[in-house]
Amino acid sequence: MRILWVWKAGSVCALPLLLFISQVNAQDAKQKSADKAQISRIHELQKGDPHGLKEIGGFLQDPDRAVRVEAVKAIVKIGSSASLDPLVSATRDTDAEVRVRATDGIVNVYLPGYVGESSLSGYFTRGVKRVKAFFSARNDSVIDDDVNVREDVAQAIAEEINFGDQMDARSNAALAAGVLRLKAAVPALEQGLRSKDSDLIFECLVALQKVHDPGAGPGAGFLVRDLDERTQVTALETVGVLRSTSAAPDVRYGLENARNLRVRRAALSSLAMLGMPEDRPVFKQYAMNGDPELRTAALEGLGRVREPEDTPALQASFDEPNADWRIHQGSAFALVNEGNVATDEFSPLPYLVENLNSRTRAGTATAYLKELIQREDVRKSIVNTLEGATRAQRLALCWIFAASQSEDLLPALKKLSSDEDAQVATAAKRATHLVQTRRSS
Repeated sequence: MRILWVWKAGSVCALPLLLFISQVNAQDAKQKSADKAQISRIHELQKGDPHGLKEIGGFLQDPDRAVRVEAVKAIVKIGSSASLDPLVSATRDTDAEVRVRATDGIVNVYLPGYVGESSLSGYFTRGVKRVKAFFSARNDSVIDDDVNVREDVAQAIAEEINFGDQMDARSNAALAAGVLRLKAAVPALEQGLRSKDSDLIFECLVALQKVHDPGAGPGAGFLVRDLDERTQVTALETVGVLRSTSAAPDVRYGLENARNLRVRRAALSSLAMLGMPEDRPVFKQYAMNGDPELRTAALEGLGRVREPEDTPALQASFDEPNADWRIHQGSAFALVNEGNVATDEFSPLPYLVENLNSRTRAGTATAYLKELIQREDVRKSIVNTLEGATRAQRLALCWIFAASQSEDLLPALKKLSSDEDAQVATAAKRATHLVQTRRSS
């Protein structure tokens, strides 16, 4: 091939090189045009017939990242259970954004509204700092107890937790495992705890709390002494929620050597959840502490130890005028756990039920009652509080009764199934189904 050299301003340029660059630019332009056409087609299908979902799914195999991103966004917007198959496939994509959007889309199928309100997807256009900020706050979203997640979906998210080196996608998968309460993801979550990334560790710990598999408790124990404060506090919470008594020595160490009030509160609360008799002196030490959270944890601990000698002190805290509402709730829980299941006015059990009316207090009251409902004497008494109960109380009690997994409460749930309030009746029917299903499994 003969080369024609062109001299210009003291420089030399080869025409073949110019031709090559021109060809590359032409190919890029052609590819961009093709991508634009594919994206336009995706948008067109998204607005049209739902049957277009299959064609959109085909774009998930496109070599161009931009096309795959638009495809997964379209599938998420279409929603419905039919979108689960392509979304599961997309959780294995090489691109982190595609995986995150697919994971959030899966959660949105089981928890409608999740993508718009609670997911990471919306943060991709807001910069790295905003994405980092997303994992700085705890996400307490969870699906209802009677929502079942497909096994292949659970497996896909479990695999994603420890897939690749893109930590945002892995942390988001751990978050999803918690929201969906995926017991199948527990081994992956435990493996994620050994990561060096604090966000992934945090999301794995929170997810383990939501899944609530007691067998996972020991796996979090080693983080109770972690040097990162957020990790240590969340690990202490997890050990308590999962009642991991094997980690009690580490929790005691955390309490004795707490670097600040936040860690001390978490350690004492965890110890109170474990409720071990040998820690009774510690609980007594904090039972009149000036900090409401420390005092409440101590009262809870005494209630779980169930030593009759502590009843007068617990009753005094319950009756104490002008005390913080958390102290009243904690002492009420302790008294009921010790056996005071009276339902007359001003008794601790009706007090906890009354707190179900308050947006501020309902969460704590519900947690206490879900624990107490495991006791037969509580189940026999609490049905008496239904008479005159408000709509908010009846709704909450449906799910509290369901948490008992006991047939003792089926007659009460049957009565609530005929409630004049349609939402209460529906909740009661769902709770009934949940009790019957779990009892038979």
